[in-house]
Amino acid sequence: MNRSVFFLIIAGILVFAGVLACKSPPAAVEDPVIEVVIAPDVVEIEAIEEIAEIVIIEPEFDIVSIFIIQADIVVTEFEAVLQIDNPNDFAIDLSSISYELYGNREFWAEGKANNILHIPAVSKGETRFRFKMNFIDNSRRLLNEVIAMRPINYRFEGTAHLQPDINNVSSFLVKFDCSGLSEVKRRAN
Repeated sequence: MNRSVFFLIIAGILVFAGVLACKSPPAAVEDPVIEVVIAPDVVEIEAIEEIAEIVIIEPEFDIVSIFIIQADIVVTEFEAVLQIDNPNDFAIDLSSISYELYGNREFWAEGKANNILHIPAVSKGETRFRFKMNFIDNSRRLLNEVIAMRPINYRFEGTAHLQPDINNVSSFLVKFDCSGLSEVKRRAN
């Protein structure tokens, strides 16, 4: 009886191995369809019907500094320097941005821009944007802090369209919300 069990096990192994050996490989996909899935901190791109996966880490946004360009009695013009850190192994284009900027918890400015910045792989890029502050429309307290060139607690939030430098991958929208402390400086010409 032990021999018959032994032969049954051997026969089962041979049949199982034969089935595996006869299995054909999966059909190749010539042009995979790309699907972009956006998570809070990571964007995953999957090729449907293919096992390949590309993971995109969202860039980080940060205000580096705020410059006073021109200060008048009623209107003060500023320039903010925005730094974007691209941690990915491929370049990303910041094709458009829509933002709101707050200073010391009070609304400061808002704006939109297109065709902004090319950020190489695993590096940082900077762009500048200008905005005006009218003390009639904005807080006088915030304007006094800015004119005195005291550091400002900022909050910078909005959305950005990013285009990875990868074939067959379309642009995607990310939300950003960063805050910190920024010096206010008079811009040297």
